[in-house]
Amino acid sequence: MGSVLAASSPSPPPVPSGAAAPGLTVPPGFGMPSVAPVPPPAPEAEAESALPNPGAFEECHRKCKEVFPVQMEGVRLTVNKGLSNHFQVNHTVMLSTLGDSSYRFGVTYVGTKQTGPAESFPVVVGDMDNSGSLNAQVIHQVSSHVRSKLAFQTQQQKFVNWQGDAEYRGDNFTAAVTLGNPDVLVGSGIIVSHYLQSITPSLALGGELVYHRRPGEEGTVMSLAGRYTGNNFIATLTLGGAGAHASYYHRANDQLQVGVEFEASTRMQETSASFGYQLDVPKANLLFKGSVDSNWVVGATLEKKLLPLPLTLALCSFLNHRKNKFQCGFGVTIG
Repeated sequence: MGSVLAASSPSPPPVPSGAAAPGLTVPPGFGMPSVAPVPPPAPEAEAESALPNPGAFEECHRKCKEVFPVQMEGVRLTVNKGLSNHFQVNHTVMLSTLGDSSYRFGVTYVGTKQTGPAESFPVVVGDMDNSGSLNAQVIHQVSSHVRSKLAFQTQQQKFVNWQGDAEYRGDNFTAAVTLGNPDVLVGSGIIVSHYLQSITPSLALGGELVYHRRPGEEGTVMSLAGRYTGNNFIATLTLGGAGAHASYYHRANDQLQVGVEFEASTRMQETSASFGYQLDVPKANLLFKGSVDSNWVVGATLEKKLLPLPLTLALCSFLNHRKNKFQCGFGVTIG
């Protein structure tokens, strides 16, 4: 669904890396509250349908993408402060050597409606930078099967993107529809629909249909997806008019995870392949991620938690051999 925001209007200034959620980028170092899948059905429903819920269509490649390091440049200082059980604030200072330095203030609010042991609704996440640009989203569990989300972005004092999502999760399928940047007067907007169905306990098939309209332009793009989940691996393939995207995630053991991605774009006439891995050393409180792709870009990140202090250090470096470009970053997170 995030493609709605990207396709409908010019993208806003890039947001520093952080935990991402569908639709909008969560502020750097800003912990997105746990939004777990809909609680499992009652035993009576399980007897009728033994197939599991496949999750959201947009999350098919997510497990593989989480293995790859996220690029960071310059120096970043993040301070997280929990004001109560439902309210958290965040301060981030970015010092960049390539672009403008910035300050961001973020807020997370978690409501009192509990739908599980580790989740509550509604969830409100937002952040604003020193230029007045705002990113925000509101997620709410309307019922045991229906979840809604409203997301919007502003660039300084001007609205640039907004979208509304509605998702229904059945016992063995997930259906969702997204409406992005609708303008009745001009006659423009984007509608995205997703459907993902469990065929077997391991295999899920689905599709995506994107309809966009603006003055002098109208069209649709359709994509089909398949995902196979094994005991310790996930293989996913997406095919459509825009190209192809294949990913493979494998968990070798409790410490090592690897991922491989292949992407081909018919619009850009480009193909790329990338390999990434994540190494977790819990005894040393270390998390290391590395990647290399077919464009000869090598990257790595290292995170170290300094327990018992509420302090996390992060180092990042990326080297593009073809362009002979080196980029590095250093981050400190408090709280």
